[in-house]
Amino acid sequence: MKTLKFLPLLLVVLFTSCSTVRVATDFDKDVNFNQYNSFAFFKPGIDKAEISDLDKKRILRAIDANLSMKGMEKSKTPDLLVSIFTKERERVDVYNNRFGYGWGWHPWYYGTYYGGNTVSRTSEGTLYIDLIDAKTNNLVWQGMGKADLVTESIERKEERIREIVAKILAEYPPGVSK
Repeated sequence: MKTLKFLPLLLVVLFTSCSTVRVATDFDKDVNFNQYNSFAFFKPGIDKAEISDLDKKRILRAIDANLSMKGMEKSKTPDLLVSIFTKERERVDVYNNRFGYGWGWHPWYYGTYYGGNTVSRTSEGTLYIDLIDAKTNNLVWQGMGKADLVTESIERKEERIREIVAKILAEYPPGVSK
C-alpha cells in the first residue's frame, strides 16, 4: 500500500528528469546587444561540430527559428555570426539497493536480505551556441545547454533539439526579462 502512494511521485520524477535541460550563459558585459539585428551561420565553426550533418541541420533550423522570433533576420552582411560546438558523454548512474528479500550471511547477522545494484546508462549531450561580433570577430555571447539525448524516433529527436535550443536562446539577449 505504501508503494502505491509513492508511485505517482516516482513517475513525476522520472518524466521530469528526462526532459530537464540545464542551461548556462556567459556574455561580454561591455557589449550593447541592441546593435545586433542580423545573423549568419559561421560555416568553419559549424563544420567542426562532431555530430551528424542531419543533426547539424536540425540545430541550425532551430537556431534560425528562435533568432527570427526575436526579430533578427538572416543576412549576407550580418551583425552576428552564429557557431555551434557539441560534446557528448555517457553518464553512468549506480543505484545501491539494499532492500528486499533473500538469504545470506553477514559477520554481524544471519538472515534475510536482498542486495543489488542497478546501473543506468544514458547519453548526455552539451550544445554550445556562440554568437560572434561579425565586425570584430570577438565572442560576445555563449549559451550552453546540457541534456539527455533522445534517439528513439526522428520526431522525438527533432522535438528535443528544438527544446534545447529554445531554452538556451531564451537567455539571449542578456538582461531582458522573460
